[in-house]
Amino acid sequence: MPATPYRVCFVCTGNICRSPMAESVVRARVAEAGLDGLVEVDSAGTGGWHEGDGADPRTVSVLAGNGYGTEHTARQFQSSWFARLDLVIALDGGHLRALRHLAPTPADAAKVRLLRSYDPDAAADDLDVPDPYYGGLDGFEECLTMVEAASDGLLDAVRDAVEGRAA
Repeated sequence: MPATPYRVCFVCTGNICRSPMAESVVRARVAEAGLDGLVEVDSAGTGGWHEGDGADPRTVSVLAGNGYGTEHTARQFQSSWFARLDLVIALDGGHLRALRHLAPTPADAAKVRLLRSYDPDAAADDLDVPDPYYGGLDGFEECLTMVEAASDGLLDAVRDAVEGRAA
């Protein structure tokens, strides 16, 4: 067992829609896979507009309706976090660019990946999870579908990394 857990942080714009949804889904997958204690999952936003707020009520509704936890407090991603994170998951290309720009070193920039890059059925030129904030509930449901589709591939990659540490 590794001395420190493998740490994953999901990042979207304000940390109230997409990234808390991904955090909740992947946290549930980690628990189902028996990786509690070996993997830590959290989330943040590229901006601090919603710091201290809970998740968007539509995010909470979609998560709760699909059996996921909904406890969340929004916060802004800090470049200093790269030192303690193993993987930083961006929800769209804008977040990917912003996070790589924030990264203090090339090794830190290499930790940033797009969530949908873990979905084997996602087209290589369509890896963004669209921001559902300005739309209706259907956008949040679509977001959950995309997050769930990528979560198995992400979990496989995380499991491989954790097992590689233990070897």
